[in-house]
Amino acid sequence: MNTAYPPADAILAALWALWNRESVDQEDPNFSATGDLADGRVTVTVSGEVDMASAEALYRAATPDRAEAATLDLRAVTFFDSAAIHTLIRLAERYPGALEVVPSDRVRRILEISGLGQQAWLRPA
Repeated sequence: MNTAYPPADAILAALWALWNRESVDQEDPNFSATGDLADGRVTVTVSGEVDMASAEALYRAATPDRAEAATLDLRAVTFFDSAAIHTLIRLAERYPGALEVVPSDRVRRILEISGLGQQAWLRPA
């Protein structure tokens, strides 16, 4: 039997990708946030309910040590409250000029109502 192994650089790249992936474990099954760090930018994919119970976990997922910029994908977010809004403001302060937020329609509406609908970091869905 001839077994072919991937080249060492492919293995290292796969390990690097896993090492840079941060998954936030939550007791709440209605929330998840997973961050991937590449070239100094963390991309966090969020789903479910972002509220007082989960907002801090979102912040932690979006602020790994080596991140200089952040993208939040909120298209799968179903609930977004004032604690979540506060987290976005904290992240905008943490990443001045380097934050991007891709909201769901629901999140966009909440940000518009709160007066944050015209922020430079807010992207089209």
